Amino acid sequence: MTLRDLYQSEKMPSPTRDPAGSSGAGGGAGVGTIPSLPLNSALQLHRPPSPGTHRALRRLQSAHSLGAKASSQPSLISQQRFQQQQQQQQFHQQHHHHQLHHQYSAQHLPPSLAPQPRAASPVRRNASINRSPQRGRANSDAPVPMAQQIGGGGTGKRSALSRRSLAADNMSLDRLLRDGPPGGDIDGALESARYKILDQGIKSDSDGMSSLRIYVWLILLNAPVLETDSYLALIHRGASPAYSKIRNDTFRTLTTDPLFRRRVSEASLIRLLNAVAWRLHDAREERTKDHQQHASASSSGGSRSRQSLPAMSAMSPERPPSRPGTGHGSTPSTHPASSPAAKRARALTLTTEGSETSVAGEPGTYVQGMNVLAAPFLYAARSEAEAFVAFHQLLTRELPGYIRGAMDGVHKGLALVDKVLAIVDPKLSMHLLSKGLTAEIYAFPSVLTLCACTPPLPEVLRLWDFLFAYGPHLNILCIVAQLILIRTKIMDSPSPNKLLRSFPPLQADQIKQGTLALVRKIPDDVYADIVRHAQ
Repeated sequence: MTLRDLYQSEKMPSPTRDPAGSSGAGGGAGVGTIPSLPLNSALQLHRPPSPGTHRALRRLQSAHSLGAKASSQPSLISQQRFQQQQQQQQFHQQHHHHQLHHQYSAQHLPPSLAPQPRAASPVRRNASINRSPQRGRANSDAPVPMAQQIGGGGTGKRSALSRRSLAADNMSLDRLLRDGPPGGDIDGALESARYKILDQGIKSDSDGMSSLRIYVWLILLNAPVLETDSYLALIHRGASPAYSKIRNDTFRTLTTDPLFRRRVSEASLIRLLNAVAWRLHDAREERTKDHQQHASASSSGGSRSRQSLPAMSAMSPERPPSRPGTGHGSTPSTHPASSPAAKRARALTLTTEGSETSVAGEPGTYVQGMNVLAAPFLYAARSEAEAFVAFHQLLTRELPGYIRGAMDGVHKGLALVDKVLAIVDPKLSMHLLSKGLTAEIYAFPSVLTLCACTPPLPEVLRLWDFLFAYGPHLNILCIVAQLILIRTKIMDSPSPNKLLRSFPPLQADQIKQGTLALVRKIPDDVYADIVRHAQ
């Protein structure tokens, strides 16, 4: 409200007039009147500030003064970042000095005194940088010993999670394959991939098809890079010495599995097995030549020693040289293979050289059952060349004892099935033995084919993901786990032989869980035998 409005008001007296003059008789002379001053129309009245406004002003002034005082000191976040940078610099300096010391020691000290490198966990290395120096180590910082019983170590067991890469753990499996190990940490990325396969599995559809599976298998099997022309060259060589045996097996490979018959042709299986047979044949020929050259060199070098010892030569008949890996000389007549198991192995084995004994270190040959073992590779691979290199790597590196001579590796595995079952479930083991059922009778196909003979095929692929990640030797425990899953049926059946003639359909997840439980129950020496049985 302006002053002009106040003047025009009838209820309020004008402040420019004397109250006495305004109350006098009308028409009186304006004695005592005060001349009015010109008013500014733009002038307005404002209400005085409230107490709340003063409080707000005081808060602002206090905050401003406090901010001015604290502006000269770094913030708490800046102090934490500065401490982390200092810790990281100290760690890099210590790591650099340790590398220089190790290089100097390796160059100037004898091997017995030189410091040995330690396999440091990348997870612990990254965690030590982010941890506050005042904070002691907690139990949650230690690696989780979830799969310590899987794999091979000093006693045949290895820690699967001790060297996992933290960066690889945060990546998906397909991205890890596409981008490679982060920071060049191959071992840590490989352990992370194994754990992902154990925990999550490889993503696939209902038919078991996955665009990643064959590449994961190639990595886990450490398969070399193979040019397609090399595979085509083996095919163009024609029929191998084992070709007739291959043709007798391929037409009956997984005949009851519609998924396999729809995707894989018999011609593709014949080409793959024939190429593998050529590779095995070439390896045997090369080893035979090397053995002959070594024998001729040793005979020419030892002629003088034989002449100097005529009495000993006359007293003991000359024996053939011992084969590599046996430690003693032997002839086929000295150790005749007359047992039923050996006769069955000879019937399943095709040897072009006529060998009847298994010799450690010798290349293998084509045996019946390799057609079933090759089937999952052709089903999962995107080309025959990929299936060939993975299948050949599995046979020659992981399961050489399964295809060598009388298939001693398979028979060792069967004996281990009986042994493990007697340890983990004595009652079931005694029940089967009382019926005359040993692993030689009911588990031979499952051991030889890594359970590929038991449908369905998608479950076989998932089980093989686990076996290739932590070792195909775990198939022995997978077979025992299958027996335990049907333990009640076996114990209640009057004729377990009919029940075990064909195992129930595979359930990969339950078998893996049972296998992990069995690993903890068996002794270390038995587990070491399981790891070595296929070599």
